[in-house]
Amino acid sequence: MYPLLICSIIALAVVIERLVYWTRLDMHRNQQILDDVLELCRIGDWIAVKEKVAESRDYIIKILVSGILHREFSMVKAMESTAAEQVKEMRRYMGVLDTMITVSPLLGILGTVTGIITAFNMLGTSGIEHPQAVTAGIAEALITTAAGLVIAIFSLFPFNYLNSRVENAVLTIEKYATSLEIVYEKLVQQTDVGKERHQ
Repeated sequence: MYPLLICSIIALAVVIERLVYWTRLDMHRNQQILDDVLELCRIGDWIAVKEKVAESRDYIIKILVSGILHREFSMVKAMESTAAEQVKEMRRYMGVLDTMITVSPLLGILGTVTGIITAFNMLGTSGIEHPQAVTAGIAEALITTAAGLVIAIFSLFPFNYLNSRVENAVLTIEKYATSLEIVYEKLVQQTDVGKERHQ
């Protein structure tokens, strides 16, 4: 039971840490600034963009700014690199939680098996004169399987929720990164057309 207790503490700690992390991310989101940045990019006012995002801690704006800073070299690769770092941070400790979900039932079964072995050893030494001792031992052994399953089941719900948050964030990042690419390509095309007319 002690390993199962450790697994439950680790799983709970990861869930709490991740929920706090996502709450902070949600608090820093600012849809208005995001829309303003895309609009300023559309007209090519890069100074205004810099001023607008100066104090923003929105992770999507951070990714877009990375692309804007490297717009003349490789906007897409810059955004991909920053997005990869952000997604890696979002998936932090998820492997640990996944391991706890997998290991807990296995530890429970292991505890049950070893408990049943002990119970049958008792049966071999005491015979069938004291069956209560054997059945009590088996019942006690089954508690570890039940505990392992409970830990796994109750960890699975937050695990799936946190995974869905990551997937939704990735889709949102792709959406706004693509919007910035389109806006910038249009701006470049308009600039090129303007230069041709002047010539």
